[in-house]
Amino acid sequence: MTLTSFSDPAVMANLLAKMLWEIKAVHFNATEPYKLASGMRSPVYIDCRKLLSYPRVRSSVMDFAVATLLSNAGFEQFDCIAGGETAGIPFAALLADRLNLPMIYVRKKPKGHGKNAQIEGHMPEGARVLVIEDLTTAGGSMFTFIDAVRAAGGVIDHGMALFFYDIFPEAHERFNKGGVKLHHIATWRNVLSVAKQQKLFDDKTLSEVESFLDAPLEWSGRNGGVSELV
Repeated sequence: MTLTSFSDPAVMANLLAKMLWEIKAVHFNATEPYKLASGMRSPVYIDCRKLLSYPRVRSSVMDFAVATLLSNAGFEQFDCIAGGETAGIPFAALLADRLNLPMIYVRKKPKGHGKNAQIEGHMPEGARVLVIEDLTTAGGSMFTFIDAVRAAGGVIDHGMALFFYDIFPEAHERFNKGGVKLHHIATWRNVLSVAKQQKLFDDKTLSEVESFLDAPLEWSGRNGGVSELV
C-alpha cells in the first residue's frame, strides 16, 4: 500500500503538532523541569510512542512520513526499512507496509547469545536502507543503528525521525559528517507555535519554553542540569 497524496510540509508539521497535543503526548513544566537521560534539565517532554495508540492519528502520521520521503528522497531510493530498538520498530513496520518494502530491526547492541545478532531480519549486501525512529534529539542513538547497518553491508544515505528536536547544532553537524540526510515532520518550534495559538499555557511558561529552545544547554545549566552534551 503506497500512498502518494502530498501535503505542504508546513501543514503536516502543524497537524502533527496538534495531534501530539490532542493525545497528551507533550508536556510543558518550567517550574519542575524534567531530567533527561543525558542529565539535561528540560521544561519540555514528549512521548511519541503514544501515537501508536490512536489509529486515526497513527495512520495520518504515516501518510505524512510517506509524503515527506517521496517528496524529499524520491520514489525508488530504498530497498529496506530499518527500525531502531525499541520505539522505531513499530513505526518501521508501518512505514514498510505503506511503501511495500521489507523491514528489519536493529538492536542497540548484539543480543549476547545465540547468533549474537544485532540486526534481525533479512538485509542483502548493498541494500539501500532507511532507518526510522520516533524522535531524535542530537542523532546519537540513530547513528548507533546506522553504524550497525553499515557494518553489516547496508547503505544508508537517509534517516527519518517523525519528530526532530532541532535545537542542537551538534545534530546537524553529526548528520552532515555522517553523510545522512535527516527527514522529519515536526519540531519543538511547531509544538510551541500550537501552544501559543491555542493558549495552552500562561505567558511565563511559554516564555521559559522558548528560552529553552533558543539555548537548551544554558537553560539546563541554570536549572540544575548539565550544560554540555557528552
